[in-house]
Amino acid sequence: MMIKVCRPDREELEQMGVFSWPIWTCESSTFDWTYDMKETCYILEGDVTVEYEGGKISFGAGDLVVFPKGLSCVWKVSRAVRKHYNFE
Repeated sequence: MMIKVCRPDREELEQMGVFSWPIWTCESSTFDWTYDMKETCYILEGDVTVEYEGGKISFGAGDLVVFPKGLSCVWKVSRAVRKHYNFE
């Protein structure tokens, strides 16, 4: 399962409707998470490393991240996160 990270420009984000998605926040913490739906999120603030079977990936402000349905992982939030998110 692949986690995809990219850095779209504002026009791409607006075309996707990202700025109308809900916002989620989280203080520095570590927690387990399993995705029962595909999630696309745009990081407004913060720094995160996600560890999963087969690897780990880090991302932060300005990154668009797509998590596949069925992924089990550990979120390590090193700097408080604020993100727009959308489940499909």
